[in-house]
Amino acid sequence: MTPTDSFDYVVVGGGSAGCVLAARLSEDPAVSVCLLEAGGAGTGWGVKIPLGIMFTVPAPFINWCFKTVPQPGLNGRRGYQPRGRVLGGSSAINAMIYTRGHASDYDAWGVPGWSYKEVLPYFRRSEGNARIHDAYHGDSGPLPVNDLYTDNPMDKVFLEAARQAGHVENPDFNGATQEGVGLYQVTQQNGERWSVARTYLHPVMSRPNLTVLNHAHARRVLFTGKRATGVEYQRRGKRESLQARREVILSAGAFQSPQLLLLSGIGDSKQLQEFGLPVVQHLPEVGENLQDHLDFTLIHRSSSLDLLGGSPRGVLKLIRQVFRFRRERRGMLTTNVAEAGGFLKSDPKLPAPDIQLHFCTAVVHNHGRTLAHLLHGYSLHACVLRPKSRGRVTLASADPLAAPLIDPKFLSAPQDMAVLVKGFKLARAILGAPAFAPYRKGELFTAKVQTDAEIEAAIRVRADTIYHPAGTCRMGTDTGAVVDPELRVNGVQNLRVVDASIMPVLIAGNTNAPTVMIAEKAADFIRKAS
Repeated sequence: MTPTDSFDYVVVGGGSAGCVLAARLSEDPAVSVCLLEAGGAGTGWGVKIPLGIMFTVPAPFINWCFKTVPQPGLNGRRGYQPRGRVLGGSSAINAMIYTRGHASDYDAWGVPGWSYKEVLPYFRRSEGNARIHDAYHGDSGPLPVNDLYTDNPMDKVFLEAARQAGHVENPDFNGATQEGVGLYQVTQQNGERWSVARTYLHPVMSRPNLTVLNHAHARRVLFTGKRATGVEYQRRGKRESLQARREVILSAGAFQSPQLLLLSGIGDSKQLQEFGLPVVQHLPEVGENLQDHLDFTLIHRSSSLDLLGGSPRGVLKLIRQVFRFRRERRGMLTTNVAEAGGFLKSDPKLPAPDIQLHFCTAVVHNHGRTLAHLLHGYSLHACVLRPKSRGRVTLASADPLAAPLIDPKFLSAPQDMAVLVKGFKLARAILGAPAFAPYRKGELFTAKVQTDAEIEAAIRVRADTIYHPAGTCRMGTDTGAVVDPELRVNGVQNLRVVDASIMPVLIAGNTNAPTVMIAEKAADFIRKAS
């Protein structure tokens, strides 16, 4: 279809939420939908082959590669914030882990319509789980959810070590109980990554009422008074605009949705005036309430060739694995790297886990941006699931092409350090269990770290995000909320935000599946409003 300048719905951002919305809304042939995405199509090998994560996370091929402002809690370091710049968004570069958080997370939001009981049908609608068929899971949804295709024996070593350390095994983190250790299910099929674009959007792009514009960077929402009427964007160096007859929907993520609101005149009026931006609606909480999972990684060297590495024998094995992948669609090329993990309590008295583990079959240091990943080894991430620290996203300038200022304020709440120290100890106890004895060749970076003070110092030197930013366009029923329970931006008309930025409180787990759920639910809101 040749793009026109007027559509019923204009969706900004072709990430996980935007792909769901474009697909669901365009199911109605009577409406027209345009999806704007700043990146490309998301169909290359770096997306399809799961091991491509080793290239897409550290490098700017299909990645915004954002950085935070210097973090006092991390010794003044600037954190790294990779986000997908391609159809599928971060589902095209993430570790493909399918988790939903804890049931109590949604109840604790305290927002009408968003309890766990009320969001569960949308998780089930989106999910196509190949193994688990029960009241918690869907088996016919667009998003394929499968067990790992790697057959890596190191995963069993991790599970045995965790049992030796006193933890129970859990075959389903998204079922009746979250606590325990186990193998993650992944959004893969036949050993390939299935991003949200591949599952929802690519199969329906031939619809005559759906237009997808790639390499189209949104600059601002257009308003007539307080009514959103369209979007200005930049494509191939040229400024253009689209009209939205019914709604504009921002699905640009926890960093860029608030940035777009601010650029469009919605936010704290004082800040907007400082940048010379006209004020459409004074909404001071835009960009506030940023939450993220701070993570620390314990790493051990190993001689096992079941672990990724750049030794001559390791490279030779990986070459052989290419042929196995072509024959069987299994093996090393299907790895999401973070194959196993768990949800643990730092205190047995807690009602729900507050620490998440990711066991990686590789040396994972500094987001894969150093040569350390060429060593054979294994890594165990421990992250703070329920952070108390709150940061913000603000404008760096009035230039829409400039990156926003991202300030997670990591460790600004002392409780987060206390939990992460306990997470460090829990992870070390697992790696120190007898099951790992045949594989250990030495702990990297932290071998001499023993006391709590030394652990805290190590955390400040090496901790960083595990890639789950949320909360910057907070949903609620109070006057300070950015969006209402149906995700409409307060104080204006015909404008919604639909992505992880609307979470009042970050959920206790990986955020991709919840983002898909949010978009599925929003699609119903939008259809009912029409």
